[in-house]
Amino acid sequence: STRRIQGKLPQRPKPPPQCHKDPLRRTEFSWLEWDAGSMDALELIRSLTARPAVRSFTDRSVPTEMLEQIADTARWTGSARNRQPWRFLAVRDKTRLEKISALGAAAQHIATAPCALILLSADNAFQDTQFDLGKVSKTAILAATTLGLGSCLGTIYPDDNVEQAAQLLQVGPGWLPHHAISIGYPGTPMTGIRAIASGRLPVAELLSLHRP
Repeated sequence: STRRIQGKLPQRPKPPPQCHKDPLRRTEFSWLEWDAGSMDALELIRSLTARPAVRSFTDRSVPTEMLEQIADTARWTGSARNRQPWRFLAVRDKTRLEKISALGAAAQHIATAPCALILLSADNAFQDTQFDLGKVSKTAILAATTLGLGSCLGTIYPDDNVEQAAQLLQVGPGWLPHHAISIGYPGTPMTGIRAIASGRLPVAELLSLHRP
């Protein structure tokens, strides 16, 4: 059976807590202590976000403690009305990883990873749910990068494949496995010609200033 972190998955979405008070929350996460004008902080963000996706991994396993650290960091991501429409399911079983990788053209790299963090989204029909899942996935990827891990986001689609993944992973009702992040220690980078152009558009091409 699939190994799960800290107990069973919830059977249906639960309402979020009324507040974010958490006695275990680390003080360095406090915005009151953050220097908003620090260029070093901006450089750190640029450094982390500019890391390329990793699709090749070593066989070294990812410790459970690191997975918990990633989830602990990601859970503080903001969401619409604090719904927190996400749950995390860590999968290490190689057979299941290979089957998941076949459930979407953008999920093939999952077969090469020692672990995948399945991002379960609440089946609540809210338009902002998938936007929130994009936000929390970015936080999880940044946390993994900080821990020295490589990662790559994959998408499970179409709906028939999402249903297959839910059955394969024994996901309870009310949750949908639309996305998965392959996680592991980076291996030998892939060689060859890139099919997709690299680099980023300049700020002058992206940012316009409205002039009334």
